[in-house]
Amino acid sequence: MTLDVERILAQQSSGLPRYTSYPPANHFVPGGGAALTDALAQAAREADAVSLYIHIPFCDRMCWFCGCHTKQVQRHDPVVTYIGDLVEEIALWGRKLGQRPKVSKLHLGGGSPSLLQAQDLAAIRQALHAAFDFSSEPEVSIEIDPSDVKSASIDNLMAVGMTRASIGVQDFDPVVQAAINRPQSFELTRDIVEALRAAGIGSINIDALYGLPLQTQDRFVRTVEQVIALQPDRIALFGYAHVPWMKTHQRMIKDEDLPNGLQRFHDAEVGSAMIARAGYQVIGIDHFAKPDDSLAIAARNGKLHRNFQGYTDDDAAVRLGFGASAIGCFDGGFVQNEVATGRYQDMVRKGSIPLARGLALNEEDRLYGRVIELLMCDFGFAYGQLEREFGPAVAAPAISLARKVAALDKDGLCRSSTTGFEMTPDARPFVRIVAARFDQWLQRTEGKYSKVV
Repeated sequence: MTLDVERILAQQSSGLPRYTSYPPANHFVPGGGAALTDALAQAAREADAVSLYIHIPFCDRMCWFCGCHTKQVQRHDPVVTYIGDLVEEIALWGRKLGQRPKVSKLHLGGGSPSLLQAQDLAAIRQALHAAFDFSSEPEVSIEIDPSDVKSASIDNLMAVGMTRASIGVQDFDPVVQAAINRPQSFELTRDIVEALRAAGIGSINIDALYGLPLQTQDRFVRTVEQVIALQPDRIALFGYAHVPWMKTHQRMIKDEDLPNGLQRFHDAEVGSAMIARAGYQVIGIDHFAKPDDSLAIAARNGKLHRNFQGYTDDDAAVRLGFGASAIGCFDGGFVQNEVATGRYQDMVRKGSIPLARGLALNEEDRLYGRVIELLMCDFGFAYGQLEREFGPAVAAPAISLARKVAALDKDGLCRSSTTGFEMTPDARPFVRIVAARFDQWLQRTEGKYSKVV
């Protein structure tokens, strides 16, 4: 069946979750995180290793496209104060755990972690090593805004253990950059990439966006060509999520300057094909990796995962988040720190672990969460796999629903066999549509979401 792309997109005008978690974060409830504190701590004690995320909610400029929890700062003093509270939060967790769990991965995100100075990073490193065991030399990934990088910045980031750098590009065209308030030349980005490689960083990721204001296909294609020319180990090609009801600074972007859904779809397809032709393995719906990269290896081995950082080879069962708005998870549920930076700091100064919103998961949540993760990562799942992971009785409703979803599909998006369920090859860009048909929470709470492609 030939897909009617316009019809499919028109049916999803309200958008859908990105499924970086299930249930999505808009279903987290006040107090739900705090209620799971003891269970999360126990899970961390029992885990072979834990994954850590640190959120830095500051930038030295505000990009209008940004959907992250961050704010612009003109002075470094607020950052120094925040780092002091972050260090104390890590210490609070260290005392709560009563032991030093082994760390498998550490990710510093934001905001712009690259604006941190040497003393900030040294304080974070000292606090982390006091509370956790880094003897296995875990992967340390740090997000970098090239405009933050000064003469000593890379050495400072290396001192905290950085092994992977993630560089935001978005678009290199000056017209598009002006429309999103993010000036950043190709030459500056190239120089940062070269400096990172010279410093010994073995893996570099670059993020680019389609669906930006004033982004014609010619401009987009040129940006993709320039990204490929930098030869990063990984490329993430995200669709811009225009959510001005959530992020008020996005109101600076004019609706009439945004491409429509069909243009977004075609740009995503063109960009994906260009990157694949350049020798990258396609990972899920929006990631690409060189064949020898650990992400590509995980995808080939059926060990790909999806979380709030996107596609990952991080298989830790427990993730702890530090900093305002940071999200953690374990088998029992999701937890999120207080989102407002001021309230987060007040809680820490009062000696409280600053968990706020969250959600405890039941067996049904875990089952459908796994179904949706398999769809987002592998574009399908075997019925026998669900039965092995959850038991035949628990898996039965999801298998029955899969057969029903396939039988009712009129758009050629998916199909069911005697052994499993899968997306049709041409329909993979629309996997969020099919994943939503397994989402038991979608109708329970009203919410507005980003475009499906």
